[in-house]
Amino acid sequence: MITSLLVLREYIRNFYVKYEEYAIPALKFLLALVSLLVINGQLGYMGQLNGAAAVLIVALVCSFMPRNFTLFAAAVFVTLHLYEVSLECAGVALVIFLLLFLLYFRFSPGGTVLALITPLLFVLGIPYASPILAGLLGNPLSAVTVVCGVIVYYLVSYMSMNASLLSASAAESVLARIREILDGVFGSREMVIVAAAFAVTTILVYLIRRLSVDYSWTIAIVSGALLDIVVILVGDLIYDADFSIPGLLLGSIGGALVAFLVQFFRFNLDYSRTEKVQFEDDEYYYYVKAVPKMAVSTPEKKVKKITTQRGNRRVKH
Repeated sequence: MITSLLVLREYIRNFYVKYEEYAIPALKFLLALVSLLVINGQLGYMGQLNGAAAVLIVALVCSFMPRNFTLFAAAVFVTLHLYEVSLECAGVALVIFLLLFLLYFRFSPGGTVLALITPLLFVLGIPYASPILAGLLGNPLSAVTVVCGVIVYYLVSYMSMNASLLSASAAESVLARIREILDGVFGSREMVIVAAAFAVTTILVYLIRRLSVDYSWTIAIVSGALLDIVVILVGDLIYDADFSIPGLLLGSIGGALVAFLVQFFRFNLDYSRTEKVQFEDDEYYYYVKAVPKMAVSTPEKKVKKITTQRGNRRVKH
């Protein structure tokens, strides 16, 4: 079973390397398409953006643009949808996006995929995979990107659930409506607890996976999942945020499984063949621990050519 999975992994890797110039735009197109479809599904107030043509055209443009352009397109979609609810909703969302973009570009400019998939993982019901993946594939500053993704999800979720109320509050002043929106988004205890848990988990996973110990990635994944559960449960106990315990446990298990899948493709080592090497130069002694990657060679295809000559059948290998 393991050998078959390793062979499949090598096929996928070889295919990606061979067709990289086509695979990268295709993956960017797919990420943009899924992101925009989810935004339309969660909001969908502006009819012009809900059409398949608009989504496909924007996703196609994203496939040929820098990766950060997809973030910009997603923010524009959210802002335009919220403009149909009220001008105040769109204004608050625009300001929040500008502040998040400043934090994102300042601390983690290369985390485009992570910034997009964090809200998507919430929609899929496995948000707890986000901080683990950030720690495995990023750096400690990736915690900022994860927190930005958490804020975006709760912003969209609040606007979606309270759209009718926010659009009907015309009797209130503009400042009162803006204050109500900000209190609804940033006053969520659940969001604060999740953001804190994700930030701490990202840093812990990064620190553990950098250790020079056997199975560091596996230890990091398990430790991150457990820490996430503990921090959220403690926060729920202190602030009475009313988290779903079964949802937390199942989501954490699902997040860990996703992380193990990523580990299989990115960092699958054969610790049984670990070697320790020692050498020196004029100034230093060097102690090196070498752990080979677990890999198998893909089977070569053998083609049999059958030819007929003077009525006799010959088989050439």
